[in-house]
Amino acid sequence: MKKIISFLLLFAFGLSGCEKDDICDANTPTTPRLIITFYDINNPTVRKKVTNLKVIGLDQDEGIIFNEAAIDEAKYVITTDSIAVPLKTDAETTTYDFILNSGNPNASSENKDRIKFNYTHQETYVSRACGFKSIFQSLTLQRTDPNADGLWMQNIFIINPNIEYENGTHIKVFF
Repeated sequence: MKKIISFLLLFAFGLSGCEKDDICDANTPTTPRLIITFYDINNPTVRKKVTNLKVIGLDQDEGIIFNEAAIDEAKYVITTDSIAVPLKTDAETTTYDFILNSGNPNASSENKDRIKFNYTHQETYVSRACGFKSIFQSLTLQRTDPNADGLWMQNIFIINPNIEYENGTHIKVFF
């Protein structure tokens, strides 16, 4: 009898040491990216697709090319009237070059605008499984023309200076 009670006590203590699996649900909001939506300068209510847009971080070797004709792995056409770019979580600024007509055989048609995004960021606790996420506040920007080839982004408006989610446009670009 003592052996059975000892076994049951040992088994009960063994079970009390178990923990739930810590898996971060894919639907849990994590650090949001900056959502930029492009509009037609001649018809400001109409979104405009960008063809052969390359976005590259300052001092980076490679960037991402957004092309209207591109198809992702799931065989869906990638829309290029909106893009999502990450902001640095270990700095208060992130700088990107936005190169229009990137990869065009006529190299003179490429046009580069540089945007430096300034912000503050705050770490917020999500859960034990997911850890922390950053939210960005007080977004401002500075735009330059590094190649002196004329700015292709004619107007840029910050719609939402606080980036907590990816469910809406943060910046509108008119070209």
